[in-house]
Amino acid sequence: MNTIKRIFKKEKVTIGVIHFLPLLGYPKFPGVKKVLDLALKDLKALETGGVDGIMVENNYDVPHQIFVGPETISSMTYLTGQIIKKTKLPVGISVLWNDYKASLSIAKVCGGKFIRVPVFVDDVRTNYGDIFAESDQVIKYRKQIKGENIALLTDIHVKHAKLISKYSLAESAKLAIKKGSDGIIVTGKWTADEPSLDDLKSVRMTAQKFPVFVGSGATEKNIDKLIQYADGVIIGTSLKTGQENKKHVNIKGAKERIDLEKVKRFVKRFKKV
Repeated sequence: MNTIKRIFKKEKVTIGVIHFLPLLGYPKFPGVKKVLDLALKDLKALETGGVDGIMVENNYDVPHQIFVGPETISSMTYLTGQIIKKTKLPVGISVLWNDYKASLSIAKVCGGKFIRVPVFVDDVRTNYGDIFAESDQVIKYRKQIKGENIALLTDIHVKHAKLISKYSLAESAKLAIKKGSDGIIVTGKWTADEPSLDDLKSVRMTAQKFPVFVGSGATEKNIDKLIQYADGVIIGTSLKTGQENKKHVNIKGAKERIDLEKVKRFVKRFKKV
């Protein structure tokens, strides 16, 4: 059984993202109560709006770290645990930039169903340093903590990064499947950039029936064409209040939160197409 059917019991799914405010250790950390209160409001909007799953992320911990410290892990473990208590939806974890050990550990402790691994088979250069693929180590660590039931949603040619390795997109997709990914994520180049249809077609042809997710840039206006070649969509930024500022790494500031009406419109459009 593929990942989507196993976790979500559906053919095609929407995963809404909750971006935590800056966490412990960052200058703008407002206290854990404030972070949790706003995260729960976002959860309610996403649930009420009809998404199929939730993913939590330390999006506003800028500058990011490739592997995070104990202050981030403890914050995210507490917050994720509280969110999982409040929802029946499957919850996943993304610890930026690429801390798969933290993500897997948090999922294991809190009952998370999946994690996102931005760098799995590609070597990339980011503003925070070079990140090298450790797919074998990801699988090994998941087994070490007895977390084999936690699905790995893995990016290929991930956004916010320059590719160092020489694989084509199709080659990276094939390698990710071979190395143990449970679902491939295809993104644009930056937050709120949609992947090209040619890229999605290429990955779809390579992956065949293997789960493919759109990982950036989905909106109610473009989902009809994107979902032709994907099984799921991970969406956060376009569901928020406020205007986009593409000069900023996160496009929208931390004060902007999930807009219920935007969620409803997106889900309605998704289900229609």
